[in-house]
Amino acid sequence: MTQAASRGVARQKRHERIRLHTVGTPSRPRLAVFRSLNHIYAQVIDDSTGRTLAAASTLEPELRGSRQTKTEEAKIVGRLVAERARSAGVERVVFDRAGFRYHGRIKSLADAAREAGLEF
Repeated sequence: MTQAASRGVARQKRHERIRLHTVGTPSRPRLAVFRSLNHIYAQVIDDSTGRTLAAASTLEPELRGSRQTKTEEAKIVGRLVAERARSAGVERVVFDRAGFRYHGRIKSLADAAREAGLEF
């Protein structure tokens, strides 16, 4: 198996282990983050009903052609998802890093969401 493939498999296993303990409830939904090579996505999910309450990503029109670094874009996505979650009535979330290490883009998204008013 190649190193890239084994890295992806290892991340998927970490994600499955994390999800055994991380569950979004109506009072405290899950803030799920996915990081691809070029983009970052964030969703606030209520796992009891399977509904996405708020979402944001770098694929949105206002971020589409930006000339910022990926970390700066992650901060903007974190602020956006926090504002949308707060407008949907969500104050507290459980952070789901999806098997990614908590640094770089994942950390900047989480910090920006905290600054914008989400508690986790």
